[in-house]
Amino acid sequence: MSRRRKRPGARELHGILLLDKPLGMSSNKALQIALGTLRAAKGGHTGALDPLATGLLPLCFGEATKIAGMLLGSRKAYLAQCQLGVTTTTADREGEIVEQRPVPDLEDATIEAALSRLRGKIVQVPPVYSALKQDGEPLYLRARRGEDVQAPPREVEIDRLELISHNADTLTLLVECGSGTYIRSLAVDLGEHLGCGAHLIALRRLWVDPFREPVMVTVEQLQEAAEQGEEALDRLVQPMATGVADLPAIHLDEEASQAVSQGRQIEWPADLPRERSATFGSDGRLLALVECGEQGRMRILRGFNLPIEPEKT
Repeated sequence: MSRRRKRPGARELHGILLLDKPLGMSSNKALQIALGTLRAAKGGHTGALDPLATGLLPLCFGEATKIAGMLLGSRKAYLAQCQLGVTTTTADREGEIVEQRPVPDLEDATIEAALSRLRGKIVQVPPVYSALKQDGEPLYLRARRGEDVQAPPREVEIDRLELISHNADTLTLLVECGSGTYIRSLAVDLGEHLGCGAHLIALRRLWVDPFREPVMVTVEQLQEAAEQGEEALDRLVQPMATGVADLPAIHLDEEASQAVSQGRQIEWPADLPRERSATFGSDGRLLALVECGEQGRMRILRGFNLPIEPEKT
């Protein structure tokens, strides 16, 4: 996640923008455009999308940056297109060709057999051209210098992997997966299982939990709203509470709200499940993420300092 310190003319803005990242733009560049257009004092993204990829990039502003790490670890869905018969240095179309192999005639049953080997918990080797760090330096920088880079394998979880369509040398896949999954590596592994190699040529992120049916905002829509003024811009920003919508909600009375706001522990409500939850104050504001600690006390994992909304007249 990238952040920027407060700059002259910036304002305090708290919430989440569901940006539809355009093709060819880095996630950090998209964040900087949103920060500048919204005039937000602080912001961060929730896990980078490669420039090749498009689709949902949740951007967090103000107090919402405190839950960016949680969103980074959320489950995600993608529509991926793979080119068979060609492997590249970067595992996508931006790399140099490493090897070309003939593509056999593939029936749906053959493809399904290969896909089945990649579902569930699998061990994946991330691309060396990635932002993963070794000794404090991104792997892609070392790879660009020509160093012999080995990305350590790791376990990831593929919840859903389905063939949407295919022709002679191209597959379109629907992927639902856990945090840390590289779709580029998935394309490479699938190509090896099919015996012809493959690389990723297109990728679109469809959703990120808890935003399963996101109404995305394009860069163009953001800029058009800026021409209409601050109110139009603010209508594009989701309330911070939408980022914790998949957690149980605990609504507190005024006394308990004050205690949690001050960081004091209170008794966990006896009638509620003892699982990580989001607490809301008597005025409706999101106060904290909490869990049940020792002796049934509410332990604060992350507190928020959201402003009180002015009364509407």
